[in-house]
Amino acid sequence: MATTKQASGKKATRLLKILLLVLLLLAGIGWIFRAPISGYGELATAHAARNVCACRFVAGQSESVCEQNFVLGTPPVLLGEDEEERSVTAQFPPFASNTATYRDGYGCVLEPWDR
Repeated sequence: MATTKQASGKKATRLLKILLLVLLLLAGIGWIFRAPISGYGELATAHAARNVCACRFVAGQSESVCEQNFVLGTPPVLLGEDEEERSVTAQFPPFASNTATYRDGYGCVLEPWDR
């Protein structure tokens, strides 16, 4: 019985070491590619915020219809809407966030980037 516990303990330790190694590898890859991922996030959130804002406040469509109108291949972004401000915020955590606001005469305009 003791050898079974020792064997399962060794398996658990080995599995934990492999999991830690995989996590470190993924963190390293994320660190190396952080600039392209961040840029991709900026582009994706700007595109999503602008298009959903136009769909909602220019075309007058419902939120669910606008979310379904995304082009295939668009990365998963989180959308938030402020109906009082007539704005849509798209987030690609933790890399990027963009907000588009409807302005009379201009349509939906992205807020300036802080770069």
